[in-house]
Amino acid sequence: GNYYNQGEIRKKELEQSCCVLGIPASDVTVIDHRDLPDNPAVEWDTQLLATIVLKHIEAKNIDLVVTFDAGGVSGHANHISLYTAVRYSVCTLLWVPHWVVQGCCVLVLESVNLFRKYISFLDVPISCLLPRDALFILTEEETEQAKRAMRCHRSQLLWFRHLYLLFSRYLVVNSLRLL
Repeated sequence: GNYYNQGEIRKKELEQSCCVLGIPASDVTVIDHRDLPDNPAVEWDTQLLATIVLKHIEAKNIDLVVTFDAGGVSGHANHISLYTAVRYSVCTLLWVPHWVVQGCCVLVLESVNLFRKYISFLDVPISCLLPRDALFILTEEETEQAKRAMRCHRSQLLWFRHLYLLFSRYLVVNSLRLL
């Protein structure tokens, strides 16, 4: 994340955020690749990103990947590129018998419309009624923990992200689908 030349700051913020969530720094990997710039308007190379993701899955023996869907939750090009690369990995490489992540399950976070995105806990009944493969409803304590983790990203806490902290359904409910 070197957007606005804040790479080192954002790396430290990510580590602090993960610490709040109980994820040790040793389990955090930051990819700093010149062909994968942190920029909300840049689409990343699908094959390059798929290769990096697959190597990481193999190296860490990961059996569950949670990523964005085709909408990237906010339309962020980097988020959409990650979804595209993971989908490419699963749909194109899964047929290879020796594929290293055959036992890896992939869940994609559902992007919702703007109204649902900002109705916080009021989206819970809607999410319960709609089809999905997994639904996570956070407790009040977990929601506060998620907010504390988000607040660690000080360099990214622009005015609209403060509104996100107050009203986003993603801090309360997340619906996911199997890829």
